[in-house]
Amino acid sequence: MLVAACDTFRSGAVEQLQKHCDRLKCDLYQQGYGKDAALVARSAIVKASQNKQDVVLIDTAGRLQTNSPQLHALARLVATNQPDLVLFCGEALVGNDGIDQLQTFNRALIDFCPPKLQHHVVDGIILTKFDTVGAKTGAALSMIYSTGKPIVYVGVGQSYPDIVPLDVDFVVDTLVG
Repeated sequence: MLVAACDTFRSGAVEQLQKHCDRLKCDLYQQGYGKDAALVARSAIVKASQNKQDVVLIDTAGRLQTNSPQLHALARLVATNQPDLVLFCGEALVGNDGIDQLQTFNRALIDFCPPKLQHHVVDGIILTKFDTVGAKTGAALSMIYSTGKPIVYVGVGQSYPDIVPLDVDFVVDTLVG
């Protein structure tokens, strides 16, 4: 697996990702700051192919759903690289605002990608800080219902093993308990 550092704007983003890659013993591809994220991702995919690495995880900058230039850049990255899987990563704490975020990201991918690539929308959801929402799991269910996209992983702590598949029984018990 190769991780591509495509958050080329936030100070310290590449170094932070390098520390995670070192701990997880995976390779990092980076070109530093101020670069075009779509082209960094493309170069990472080429390098992974040359090294016979079959998975490239592209780490992009966080985005506000109200920032049109950021959404255009995300759509360009997706259109340029045509990923097999697009995962939306958001905080469980935002509640119903997460629905708006996810729908806006999907809409941007449809609106800003060329017509032949408009099928590249968010495929699944990763919710961080899921352990902090307690009985307020309804927003997570609303995200699934309103978008038709599954929550594939949730963060339930501060360490790597705390990123786990969504436990449906936990959600049901929380809602009815």
